Amino acid sequence: MSTSQPRLLIVGGVAGGASAAARARRLSEDAEIIVFERGPYVSFANCGLPYHVGGEIAQREELLLQTPKSLKARFNLDVRVRSEVVGIDREHREVLVRDLDAGREYRERYDALLLSPGAEPLRPPIPGIDRPGHFTVRQVPDVDAIRSWIEEKQARRAVVAGGGYIGLEMAEQLHRRGLEVSVVEAMPQVLGMLDPEMAAWVQMELQARGVRLFLSDPVAAFAEPQTGENAAASVVVLRSGRRLPADIVILALGVRPETRLAREAGLKLGGCGGIQVDETLRTSDPHIWAVGDAIEVRHLVTGRPVLLPLAGPANRQGRIAAANMLGGDERYPGSLGTGIVRVFGLAAAGTGANEKMLQAAGMAYEAVHLHPPSHAGYYPGATPLSLKVLFDPQSGRLLGVQAVGKEGVDKRIDVFATALKAGLTVDELAELELAYAPPFGSAKDPVNLAGMAAQNVRRGLVRLAQWSDVAKLDPERQVLLDVRTEEEHRAGAIPGAIHIPLHELRRRVEELPRDKEIIVHCQSGQRSYYACRFLAQRGYRVRNLTGSYRTWKAGQLAAQTG
Repeated sequence: MSTSQPRLLIVGGVAGGASAAARARRLSEDAEIIVFERGPYVSFANCGLPYHVGGEIAQREELLLQTPKSLKARFNLDVRVRSEVVGIDREHREVLVRDLDAGREYRERYDALLLSPGAEPLRPPIPGIDRPGHFTVRQVPDVDAIRSWIEEKQARRAVVAGGGYIGLEMAEQLHRRGLEVSVVEAMPQVLGMLDPEMAAWVQMELQARGVRLFLSDPVAAFAEPQTGENAAASVVVLRSGRRLPADIVILALGVRPETRLAREAGLKLGGCGGIQVDETLRTSDPHIWAVGDAIEVRHLVTGRPVLLPLAGPANRQGRIAAANMLGGDERYPGSLGTGIVRVFGLAAAGTGANEKMLQAAGMAYEAVHLHPPSHAGYYPGATPLSLKVLFDPQSGRLLGVQAVGKEGVDKRIDVFATALKAGLTVDELAELELAYAPPFGSAKDPVNLAGMAAQNVRRGLVRLAQWSDVAKLDPERQVLLDVRTEEEHRAGAIPGAIHIPLHELRRRVEELPRDKEIIVHCQSGQRSYYACRFLAQRGYRVRNLTGSYRTWKAGQLAAQTG
């Protein structure tokens, strides 16, 4: 690289490219920095796009974080929007740029090149997918077009194809605008970052808000409306044959890394289809780096390469790549994939690995579920959090956490993500000293309780049964014991369970068979733990149904929809 005035070219703005350009300037006043952005905006809040559709972000200008003019004034960056890099000449270290407005092409030389092309929405070859009224959500013009279509067509019914982050955010915001919304998902659950029994809480919230949910029923075609079918966009035909008339269709079928430029330049791609980079974010070419949604990174729990299209990692990668393009040696160790989404009255979040990932990696794990209050139960307004904690049963290392609830999800998931990054064990979670006052938490915070529950398992104080084990119980060898109150039992019960309230258990313990294993449950798992400790010390073989009735109920919904 030239040491006098290095020439840095950056392909793509937004999270990765824009943050790289700004940091490169902070590190070097001498560098010549040129940013090419194919779209009309170089720095915008792409995560905020759905909220402009629904009007929560009322002014479009709030989405535009920086402009070429502001970036020139603040950082002396040469930002060229509507400029698409269409080729890379690695031998001569040049890129071929197409000016989309002028229609001309030209070349620019580089000492260091950064690729930040992002990920593009999937548009599988479904018949009719290109009909009018079908929209993806990636750029500001996309939401401009969605808002205009809704207003011009007086849209009343929307179909969202895809139940991931963007799909559910768009479902919420279209509902907020007064549209009838249906969500179609090919998988048996929404939000693939969650395990099925945790996603079930989100599915219940969607249905409670009037959103129709079609799981395990992918789109087969987008058809022309037939007689009697009023649809300004198309009729969404599902594999089951069900027909959903739609005045607008949102295509949220996932994304794939935009790697055409890298592939055609001969850069190495990884097994997941993203650009392969090392810890310094350098590609297989020593003069080219890559960041953001287009690259593969190492998952910090499983150690496997993954694609994680998230803004937070992209921003951090941009900072690191900028330093390394200027001769630094900063490292990006990998990602936990921490994410959160609001779906009406719930927040759902995850960090680290879920069960599917751990199984695929062949890693041993144990899972505990718990449902503690979001803050002190005696202080008004406390609502239950649903937590799932995955850990290594031998070392106690924390492996992953999922959380769903109305309040306090973001606070806890950030603590868990920090603990994962630090390599903490569940024993250390139990010992964390966290802020406590009744409006905010409890003396034993849900994070502490999660650590204690896992700690009890590791110390052999309790053995666990999972919600999915209930359907496999052998009545010749096992029985279910419900230790909830009469009122709780009347409100709903697991079929076949013996009911002995906890406060009566000592008096009635001889009613339980000694020749069978007893699976104990309460409403959330705490009282059944007490019962397990009592029974175990009386010589009974017992297991605690982790998460108890609440998790079993959610799991039942997951099993039915799956």
